[in-house]
Amino acid sequence: MKYNTIYQHYESCLEKHGDTPKGHDWPNAEELIKRYEVMHALFKEEEKCSLLDLGCGTGLFLEYLNNNNISNINYEGADISDKFLSVSKNKFKNNKFYQIDIISEELPKNYDYIIANGIFTMKIGLQEDEMFDFFTTFIKNIWSKCNKGIAFNVMSKNVSWERDDLFHLGLDKLTKFLCDDITRNWVIRNNYGLYEYTVYIYK
Repeated sequence: MKYNTIYQHYESCLEKHGDTPKGHDWPNAEELIKRYEVMHALFKEEEKCSLLDLGCGTGLFLEYLNNNNISNINYEGADISDKFLSVSKNKFKNNKFYQIDIISEELPKNYDYIIANGIFTMKIGLQEDEMFDFFTTFIKNIWSKCNKGIAFNVMSKNVSWERDDLFHLGLDKLTKFLCDDITRNWVIRNNYGLYEYTVYIYK
């Protein structure tokens, strides 16, 4: 499948930079914390909830939760890459991590919330229409497996220039897909100072 080029790119970053933000192709830790704060806002007010971190990498979001003493989350991580999962499983022996290709496989159970941080920011070798098909199929597949909500981020088109390897998704195209195929119950966040935006979709 052509979308395999995406996770293979991230595996090359892991091999080069190790278990760091750059190992996930994020430029720095400060911006990554901003993204985690935005992802956490999806379920921040919940007393207890289950969470799937899809595309979990080496479990850096779980590190964020632990470092901030956030203990009301029943966290599980999943990724398509066994190289990332071997690191996360070694780091967090008391948490569940499993391998899955969400395009061709169904999640084994439902979760209250599902987050996908960074999965849709890069398209690597995919054409624009191929990346959009990957994105929409992915969202449709996880929508049926969440009880309360989903959060994901994509690159904004409101930039000075667009990189060919990034997935810049226009708001009109996004919202038409959401309203036609998912739900009208969504929120777009564009207020955290990065050249991207995050979408919350609620049941």
